Amino acid sequence: MSDKTLSRSPNLSRRALLKAGLATGVAAGAAGAARAAGDPAITEIQDWNRYLGDGVQARPYGTPSEFEAHVVRRDVSWLTASTESSVNFTPLHELDGIITPNGLCFERHHGGIADVDPAEHRLMINGLVDTPLVFTMEDLKRFPRENRIYFLECAANSGMEWRGSQLNGCQYTHGMVHCVMYTGVPLKLLLEEAGVKTSAKWVMPEGADASAMTRSIPLDKALEDCLVAFKMNGEALRPEQGYPLRLVVPGWEGNMWVKWLRRLEVGDQPWHQREETSKYTDLLENGKARRFTWVMDPKSVITSPSPQAPVSHGKGPLVISGLAWSGNGRITRVDVSIDGGRNWKTARLDGLSLPKALHRFYLDIDWDGSPLLLQSRAMDENGFYQPTKNELRAARGENSIYHNNGIQTWHVKADGTVENVEVS
Repeated sequence: MSDKTLSRSPNLSRRALLKAGLATGVAAGAAGAARAAGDPAITEIQDWNRYLGDGVQARPYGTPSEFEAHVVRRDVSWLTASTESSVNFTPLHELDGIITPNGLCFERHHGGIADVDPAEHRLMINGLVDTPLVFTMEDLKRFPRENRIYFLECAANSGMEWRGSQLNGCQYTHGMVHCVMYTGVPLKLLLEEAGVKTSAKWVMPEGADASAMTRSIPLDKALEDCLVAFKMNGEALRPEQGYPLRLVVPGWEGNMWVKWLRRLEVGDQPWHQREETSKYTDLLENGKARRFTWVMDPKSVITSPSPQAPVSHGKGPLVISGLAWSGNGRITRVDVSIDGGRNWKTARLDGLSLPKALHRFYLDIDWDGSPLLLQSRAMDENGFYQPTKNELRAARGENSIYHNNGIQTWHVKADGTVENVEVS
């Protein structure tokens, strides 16, 4: 897409929009100010102005306001046969910035949540090493640690959208992703402690849950940037996120981020376990399957407006907001279209810009109340870009459920409601 094409959309600034709105009396801020004089919410004393509130120890572990009780993870009951091997979804449409609160990070389990006593938990390193080792949690916390912000995305995120628009809300279409700060020990240090033999090429992490999750990870990746993490966003991992120990595999599909980590076996070839043969391979149109497709490619989604976040204020200034990410590195650009991909405007990236992390983008427009077809497309620092769904299908067919990073479309109607549609 050329800069000439991008220039078709007008250059709108928030200041100009608000100035115009104030002058005509149609801007949201101006309309609100006009109502304030007779608004009892501001002119009358409210209960929270009259009475003392709870003291400092009333909530020893803080909880969200009761008015935010709707901001929760949600599942789709018919997706799986049981909740022990299932998924729920991050409410992306309710969030801003790039950090996901711990209690809202999506869950994906293969054998239910393991309830692990950290005092009894151990991590073994064995296989092609000079000295097999077993670490307690206290042992691990004596190694040098790092803090790193990464996104985690399930390979099946957006999987239901391969053959067309299915689920009405970005929580369900894109909610198998979150982004937190992990604290842990570089895997490289633990492998060096055990002494990796020259014939070693692969590492197999194993989980302590009932499914005994295992995956094969190339040794090069293990030594590059993997962490053995015990904290997220500054506090201990939540049980549903692998407490007390999990593997962090930056930029790669979430199935490899083994939770309740109990063992790391070093070998000279991949193990071809269940989760990398019958599952987490990409079935192509010709019946062959791609395997070892670890990297999560550039992807983005507009989180607001979206089906669960309709436009409620009518015409005037409208903030289009979304998230973009890439397992290849930093996101360098996100374009947004309001007309189904005919014209594009470069969005504003705001906040932290980190490799293999979520990026927040915004586009401020003046909505005239006419229908919109909202799309976003991301590009990363290595030049990889987010394809249309037709481009993706032309390359890989419609048999897969994994690694769908196609461009998503939301139809904003004149009344502000939003629907999941497909413009390929």
